[in-house]
Amino acid sequence: MTLPGLGESGQKKLQEGSVLVVGAGGLGCPALPYLAGAGVGRIGVIDDDVVELTNLHRQVLFTMDDLGARKVFCAAERLRALNPEISVEPYSERLGKENALELIARYDVILDGTDNFATRYLVNDACVLMGKPLVYGAVSRYEGQVAVFNVADENGAATNYRDLFPVPPADGEVLNCAAGGVLGVLPGIIGTLQATEVIKLLTGIGTPLSNRLMIYNLLNARSYTLDIRPRAKTRQHLPDSREAFLQRNYEWECGLGTTIREITAGELGDLQQAGQTLVVDVRELWEKPEITTFQRVPLSALKAAVPDWKETTIALVCQSGVRSLLAAELVQQHFEGSKEVVSLKGGIAALQQAGW
Repeated sequence: MTLPGLGESGQKKLQEGSVLVVGAGGLGCPALPYLAGAGVGRIGVIDDDVVELTNLHRQVLFTMDDLGARKVFCAAERLRALNPEISVEPYSERLGKENALELIARYDVILDGTDNFATRYLVNDACVLMGKPLVYGAVSRYEGQVAVFNVADENGAATNYRDLFPVPPADGEVLNCAAGGVLGVLPGIIGTLQATEVIKLLTGIGTPLSNRLMIYNLLNARSYTLDIRPRAKTRQHLPDSREAFLQRNYEWECGLGTTIREITAGELGDLQQAGQTLVVDVRELWEKPEITTFQRVPLSALKAAVPDWKETTIALVCQSGVRSLLAAELVQQHFEGSKEVVSLKGGIAALQQAGW
């Protein structure tokens, strides 16, 4: 309240403002407590995931005691303890086209803390349709990005995520944190920068990163900013109505459409009991927890060569169920349909929930 340009009026704007944080992961975890501490009056957080051991190096809102618990409920408890005078609204569900427009309409600013392209494009398109400012962030290994979309600059121009990346990358071309790794402090830096942009948007102080992309490299401690301009040809990729939005298949457009059958933890157990099923863990060799009854063949090795397995059914597993789908596609192509190839939905996390 003593800050020049902010003061009591700025604090009141924060109190009256609202933000929806999509994803309580590496980006959401650092952004959320700073938004709560700043006094943003209403904070929504949506995520359908549970806390895993491999999350903790970057998702510092959680502890070992939270393993297996729903992220949004743990986050809400921490935020309410930090600032009991704000409203925290947890949504333990996945943001999809069925609920995105209604949910996004309830908040002033949207913070993108997602880790997959299907949700990222969906959030962008929904924000364009609803006219909501979108604070974008992304991290990979040692580099992160921040931008503000759907906010006009001094010339009246407003960009969106598709002006930067009109169409999704090819399947498997860009790895998420679980597959490619990330140094834990990087999401903390980027998530905090996202929280900063939200505060600037709600209070009107400073100049937001609208129509600009800030890139930060952790290894050399350098950052630089690129200008983004609206491109007419990218507008053809945006849904122009609610009906068009609801008809989009973002998973398929982002390479997640597949003919591979996804099975539950219970179905995996049934297959093992029936025999002639090989379970292959496609995580990297250093990833934990290790399940000694599964054969470990990293996805990177499968891309080089698929072993000539003899079993009639091949079940692929990974940490979250994303890499196993990619691996299953490779295995299915290799055996040309001569074997049943399945993927464990939800990955190791699903096994842990089922009591394995």
